[in-house]
Amino acid sequence: MAGQVQVAGGTTPTEVTLTAGPSGGLSSTEAAHRLRVDGPNATAPPPRRHLATRVLRQLTDPLVALLLAAAVVTTALRDYPDTAVILLVVAVNTAIGVVQEVRADRAIAALDQLAAPTARVVRDDRDVVLPAADLVRGDLVRVEAGDVVPADLLLHDANRLHLDESALTGESVPVTRAAGEEASAGTVVTTGRAAGTVVRTGTASALGRIATLAATTRPTATPLQRRLAGLGRVLGLAAVLLSGLVFVVGVLSGRPLVDMAVTAVSLVVAAVPESLPAVVTLALALGARRMAAARAIPRRLHAVETLGSVTVIASDKTGTLTEGRMAVQHAVTADGGSFGVTGTGYAPHGDVHRDGTPIAVPDELRRLARAGLLCNDATLAPPTDERPRWSAVGDPLEAALVAFAARCGLDPQTTRSAWPRMTEHPFDQQLRRMTTVHRSCDRRYLVVCKGAPESVLTAPLLDADADELAALSAAAHRMAGDGLRVLALAAALVDSPPTDPAHPEGLRPLGLIAVGDPLRAGARDIAEGFADAGVRLVLITGDHPATAAAIGEQLGIWQPGDPVVRGDDGDPADAPPAARVFARTQPEQKLDIIAGMQAQGHVVAMTGDGVNDAPALRRADIGVAMGGGTEVARQAADLVLVDDDLSTVATAIGEGRRIYDNIRRFLRYALSGGVAEIAVMLLGPLFGMAVPLLPAQILWINLLTHGVPGVALGAEPAEPGTLRRVPRSPQESVLGAGLGWHILIGGALISAVTLGAGVLAVAWDRPWQSVVFIVLGLAQLGVALAVRAPRPPGARRGNLALPLAVVVSALLQVAGVLLAPLRDLLGTEPLSVRDLLACAMISVLPGLILRATRRPQRHAIGQAGSGPEEEM
Repeated sequence: MAGQVQVAGGTTPTEVTLTAGPSGGLSSTEAAHRLRVDGPNATAPPPRRHLATRVLRQLTDPLVALLLAAAVVTTALRDYPDTAVILLVVAVNTAIGVVQEVRADRAIAALDQLAAPTARVVRDDRDVVLPAADLVRGDLVRVEAGDVVPADLLLHDANRLHLDESALTGESVPVTRAAGEEASAGTVVTTGRAAGTVVRTGTASALGRIATLAATTRPTATPLQRRLAGLGRVLGLAAVLLSGLVFVVGVLSGRPLVDMAVTAVSLVVAAVPESLPAVVTLALALGARRMAAARAIPRRLHAVETLGSVTVIASDKTGTLTEGRMAVQHAVTADGGSFGVTGTGYAPHGDVHRDGTPIAVPDELRRLARAGLLCNDATLAPPTDERPRWSAVGDPLEAALVAFAARCGLDPQTTRSAWPRMTEHPFDQQLRRMTTVHRSCDRRYLVVCKGAPESVLTAPLLDADADELAALSAAAHRMAGDGLRVLALAAALVDSPPTDPAHPEGLRPLGLIAVGDPLRAGARDIAEGFADAGVRLVLITGDHPATAAAIGEQLGIWQPGDPVVRGDDGDPADAPPAARVFARTQPEQKLDIIAGMQAQGHVVAMTGDGVNDAPALRRADIGVAMGGGTEVARQAADLVLVDDDLSTVATAIGEGRRIYDNIRRFLRYALSGGVAEIAVMLLGPLFGMAVPLLPAQILWINLLTHGVPGVALGAEPAEPGTLRRVPRSPQESVLGAGLGWHILIGGALISAVTLGAGVLAVAWDRPWQSVVFIVLGLAQLGVALAVRAPRPPGARRGNLALPLAVVVSALLQVAGVLLAPLRDLLGTEPLSVRDLLACAMISVLPGLILRATRRPQRHAIGQAGSGPEEEM
């Protein structure tokens, strides 16, 4: 048959030999010429963000904007040293943010190269698989179910072709396309197959025109970004109000108006965590890098953090929880014969046995195998240097039937050549069967039908007595109960082809074929790991309920007596909340199931690899696609698992939780320091210190504590038991779960030791303002070490950047009273070595108290805290 893929030994991994189609296609020389003239078949990339644009984006953050406003005020007051310090703070944080943003963009660009789409093209009279970007006008392209149409095609051959055009039109119902019509780039083949000539490529295609418009559209902020922006506005307002209070108190106490204005502005700068944008960017970028190292590529950066809040993982079965390398394990012929089949993967070698004893293949079984081979669109690709095992070209289940036929002694290419296909009705979701019509050597026609037993073993499709059908149905139910995918096959040799191949009549049953797809290695352990993390694994499949239940039982998520929700028996969205297994579901029903879970307050991650999973991948909070799955699934997903290993999702969940923990950890550290600085300025005059700190001193402390040490907190490793605690609530505030109280406690401890040191310095006639300056800065740095992630017993500390940053900042803080140029800039006085040692001893107290009162980590589900605030 034209377009039928055949096994071709010696082909390269990107080349598959086919019989001649309606055209030999373009020559490589002509294609190269057209590619030079028209350019690549690629949509316009997003406008490149220049350095100025990136810097402006950093400067528009609410917290940074507040700093810039403070710089304007200090400039107006001609306080140029403080202006310089403020601008230095802004410059440092902006540089860090821009660098991390560039790194994130490069990671996404690398992913786009990894997931570059391909197309089956006829070149030089043979079919090759090329990058879709290499297509040119005039190329002959073949597409089948699961493919994304790579360019605008004028169809000249279409068999039951249905396209999902929702990406272009928003219409969710697939449309039919026939020969002579166009198929637009970016649409998805849901059923059937076709061949067509490329008429438009790149930005001239239907998808290209839309993509060009979409490339100029700014993405919306993620929930985390909106939450942090709101927090920034609240903190900024609070800082302005409290600083205004300090200003009023100072003026009423007789301080100069200008001095107090500068002090108030300095407090605003000190009170807000202006490093927060840089910390978030760094945490997300490091998380993306760690995930990439674990073979999980985030297509959208927000997925890195959002995974940490996932409460339900809705997983497809085939290719996700199972290996996706299916093999025929049992066969039952119409006369009641039962056979076992052995073999490895898709290799065409194996044995047929009965009751464990190898036997010669009987004619009845060979006819059954021949029917499975003919009513089939898949082939097998032999091993190569880059692909050491036999692999499927086409649907894995159909490839298993090809391997089964070979194990029964049939040569796939010879058999298909002897029975050329004349017409067909491809498999569709409504009928759940496929029919093909083949011409025999004596000019008669062989009609073959395969599909779900409940769809094939019925009248008038079959001409069989009730007992025969009952026996086959019972055998199908028994094998499905063992977790196998069961297909029924029927055929008849007729004098004329059926007028409607979709509804043949009078066929004779040939038997049943049971195909198994074993669970991936460690799949049960993965399910248990999700349960330990408080994440519920749900199986959603189109398979038989008995098959789904058997797989669920093997995974440990289903037990006899538990419900199996059927998509063909009512609305699965109305399933009980405890349901863990869904069977016979249609693609649109997966959307309803996910929407129902989201309505219950769950954060849902959907995993899948097929075209039918793509809508659900988009609908879920996080879509996770298998790297070896279909292109449309990868394009719909937020995260792509390069190694197809579901255990990587657990790693990604832990990474998301680590990122959120570190953001909260930074907020605890930075806001504790801000609270302490405001408290010292408000309460200092009550203890005989009229102006506890000068504006430049506040800004210097702010630069050293909120800068590099704060950013280094974003790189802290995951806490012990991160994957053994319940996910956080999506409605929880970023300062929730007790973090606000811990900030106040930390601020109270820092301000207490600072004021205490100042009072002692006043009593002992020491430079009390310099003492307050040193103690306040060092105490905050000590808290940074106290709130870092706890170290597991016997583990080495991984984040060396934090202690190094603290040491450097502490030395610079002390330099503020030791070096004459800094003393002139900051208005400090020199302190003796004895004074500095005393200050250091006092400064470590807040950190020691916080560390000593850290509560032991509790890892059991339902008892664990929400992260870094699980202290005191």
